[in-house]
Amino acid sequence: MATTKNRLNISLSPELDAALALSAKRATVPRATKAAELLRLALDIEEDIMLDVLATSRETEKKAKYVDHDAAWS
Repeated sequence: MATTKNRLNISLSPELDAALALSAKRATVPRATKAAELLRLALDIEEDIMLDVLATSRETEKKAKYVDHDAAWS
């Protein structure tokens, strides 16, 4: 049966495989579903880290312009 989702083959250490299996069992979902959910969460966290790095670099610039909170959101 064809699928529209991309497939990814990965190798897991026995410890990671056991942790994934336990987490999937607790959530009553297949291991692949749980792995995809955790990967999505990890990518969200990585994005947040990169945005924080960008914001920190901008706020430490000597010529940075500061905008009042109310002005920024109005």
